Amino acid sequence: MITRRSAFKAAAGIAAATALGAPHGALAADKVIDVGGDFSFTGADAESAQRVANGAIMAFDDANKNHEVPGYTFNLIKFDDGTATAGQYDPAQAATNARKMVSDTNMVAAVGPQMSGAGKAMAPILSAGDLAIITPSSTNPDITDPKFAAQYRPAGKPIYFRTVATDAYQGPNMANYMKETLHVKTVYILDDSGAYGVGLADAFQAQATKIGLKVLGRDRLDPKAADYSAVLTKIKSLNPDALYFGGVGQAGVKLAKQSYDIIPKVIKAGGDGMQSADLLSGAGFPAVEGWYATIAAPHVSDDPQLADFSKRYFARFKMQPDDYTITNYDGAWAIINAVKAVIKAGKPVNRSNVRDALQNVSFTSLQGPIAFDANGDLKNKVISVFQIRKDASKPLNDPNAQYKYIGVAPQA
Repeated sequence: MITRRSAFKAAAGIAAATALGAPHGALAADKVIDVGGDFSFTGADAESAQRVANGAIMAFDDANKNHEVPGYTFNLIKFDDGTATAGQYDPAQAATNARKMVSDTNMVAAVGPQMSGAGKAMAPILSAGDLAIITPSSTNPDITDPKFAAQYRPAGKPIYFRTVATDAYQGPNMANYMKETLHVKTVYILDDSGAYGVGLADAFQAQATKIGLKVLGRDRLDPKAADYSAVLTKIKSLNPDALYFGGVGQAGVKLAKQSYDIIPKVIKAGGDGMQSADLLSGAGFPAVEGWYATIAAPHVSDDPQLADFSKRYFARFKMQPDDYTITNYDGAWAIINAVKAVIKAGKPVNRSNVRDALQNVSFTSLQGPIAFDANGDLKNKVISVFQIRKDASKPLNDPNAQYKYIGVAPQA
């Protein structure tokens, strides 16, 4: 079981960099364990995908370098669920990736996906193949909700684990923050038609209505459309205090640009789909200035205790880690700890045994306690709130520099 202190020690131990998928620190006689890594490397969220995926690369390299599992080497294999046609994550490609993972008999677990729409496509296939996956950032609650078990885990056992909270907390808690802290009375809601965006907007709307915020309307954006001026002009005529958007970068970048021109004084907020380097690069200042965004995890990426981790990460990847880099690093360590538990119990390192061990894993990670409930959801549920405030002294596409941490959102 890894402690927070030993996690920092492991993070400090790795020296040389290796390419994704190349075992680092392996001994010649080691058995190689394949782990899949599914992220949206093509399209609107590509930069964020790489930033997050790097967390798992470092975790497995750390484990290999320090021989955390003697006799075994972890090998991370990259899968891209983004396509040029979709311009972002593509559920059809995600399903193809899941089938490829299942067909690799040496693959015992996976990390990812980045997006909930990809997760919904992958989960039934991974369930049939008894292959557990740990997502660092997909937050749609349906995938792990026992009400939808027949759809997303048809083989029975939970296979979809998370190192983040779900939108059952992210959306409602932001509604609470709008009312209690920002004193919003009226709000207009948009979503981008994706599984994540719709689910997040639904959860926000339900809580907003419950606590007395007046919802003036709701519309769905086509993420491939170029012009949102018609709906934004309609919103302007209604004069809401705030706009809430459930969605990711493909629509989010255009929404940020155009809403700055049409409704510049309206408070604007979204979920973790609006907390990314891609938004900063794609929309830029001054359009993104003032946007609120949440993440479904504690904010730890600039914790002084992680300074060595961040320094080593930057030295290797020439970018700063964000909080979902950390949740992916922690997800990879959950797999490493599960494999250690399987070996300690004298069992074969296979998918079924690793899945069972993941269900019971418990350790203190870089973000704090990691343990899963009976459905695979993280027991620790924290929603962090940020606001984009320009810091011209630092890179304008660096989320750590341009998103100012406000605090933890009031829990619903």
